[in-house]
Amino acid sequence: MAGLVVVIDIGKTHSKASLWTRDGQELARTRHSNRQAEANGYPCLDIDGIEAWLRTSLSDFARMGTISAIIPIAHGAACAVVRGRELVAAPMDYEAELPADILDAYRVHRDAFSETGSPAMDRGLNLGAQLHALEGRIPDLFAGDAVIVPWPQYWAWRLTGIAVSEVTSLGAHTDLWSPLGKTPSPMAVRRGWAQRLAPLCRAGDVVGTLLPEWSAATGLPADTQVHAGLHDSNAALLAARMHPEIRDRDASIVSTGTWFVTMRSSRDAQSAFAALGQGGVVNVDVNALPVPTLIFMGGREVEILCGEGIRIDDPQYEDGIMAALQECVSRGSMILPTFVPGVGPFAKQSGAWQNPPRDPVARAAAVALYAALLTDFALARVGARGTIMIDGRFARSKAFVSVLAGLRSDCRVYVARQEADLALGALGLLSPSLTVQAPLDLAVPVALDLSSYRGHWLEMTHSRASAGKLVEKQG
Repeated sequence: MAGLVVVIDIGKTHSKASLWTRDGQELARTRHSNRQAEANGYPCLDIDGIEAWLRTSLSDFARMGTISAIIPIAHGAACAVVRGRELVAAPMDYEAELPADILDAYRVHRDAFSETGSPAMDRGLNLGAQLHALEGRIPDLFAGDAVIVPWPQYWAWRLTGIAVSEVTSLGAHTDLWSPLGKTPSPMAVRRGWAQRLAPLCRAGDVVGTLLPEWSAATGLPADTQVHAGLHDSNAALLAARMHPEIRDRDASIVSTGTWFVTMRSSRDAQSAFAALGQGGVVNVDVNALPVPTLIFMGGREVEILCGEGIRIDDPQYEDGIMAALQECVSRGSMILPTFVPGVGPFAKQSGAWQNPPRDPVARAAAVALYAALLTDFALARVGARGTIMIDGRFARSKAFVSVLAGLRSDCRVYVARQEADLALGALGLLSPSLTVQAPLDLAVPVALDLSSYRGHWLEMTHSRASAGKLVEKQG
């Protein structure tokens, strides 16, 4: 086969590489479990482990046909600083704690949410906070012609030696971008970071061809083109827009994984700034248009809550979890946010169980209810109406999907069958006429009246939030 495309998908927990024909047929896929590393005394992303895995994956793919293009996608809140072919600062792990005094000093410089669509987030989830910390740690960070390269474009740089940046990555709660102005933020200009951004290009643009070292190590043709790539949530948005049920409609997309990312694809995005509130982010799509978004670490919370027990997306227990939903609702077994503090709409609250069930299947049902309630809240914040689509790992959880459909009975809730949604979104940049062949499944709402259960959950959640604010004010 000739003219094949490799999509590199660097997630926070796992990385994946997939091989595709231009018409959307997936031929092969590999996976890597990311580890935390260290560079210059700070926790950084698994650049060496990912690179070793990627070399092996590309070598395997090269034996299956002639690869003509590579496009990377990756999570947000990460960047490298490079100088020519030299890595000056490895990407910091955004989950690493930054000292309070460094965060406090940084936040003095931040622009208002109305300017950037970027909320103040804990740890290194604002990219500007990472750059502020790195400047204090590496005195000559920006000496010479050093430039800032977002995480997806780091892999384009590593494969080609050419540094670029791209708008979907710069617009992902970095504090560095103004979505409405389509320019670097005032703070980025004041701090000198705007001038250090690698040249801006579009996600589908060709950055260059493979470095000789990569061609020799993998067997890929030397003229293999490497594209700039994009932020993973925006790849999911592109994939969603390939569906006829979503294309050109006011639709909301729920992309599920480590992060639950709820986005509204609408022409009326400018009103999003005022309505989003805590946990809200105004991302930008590949055309630099604002996308009202609400994010929380839903997958991480599910992992914490399920522990070593039954997963909510385990098909072996699907029927049992569905049957246990009624018991949870009747007994008032519920979970209050949040078990990953510092992010999401309830960032300052601590998670708690109410009437926890002892049976592990029922506990999984309660976790599915919790994930659906949080997602329903996120959909309300982005102004969802009409059409909703769920994709990613937890689209396979029947309990989560059916509860969400029940909570959103005024909407048509669809579930994506296609497993490789992010990769398809990236592939669509290279094949603009590509459409998704697999139809969406219309979710069947759970046969339960959830209005009282949801009302009680919201009442308890808001009551805890108000109590927290009172304590904070008194303190």
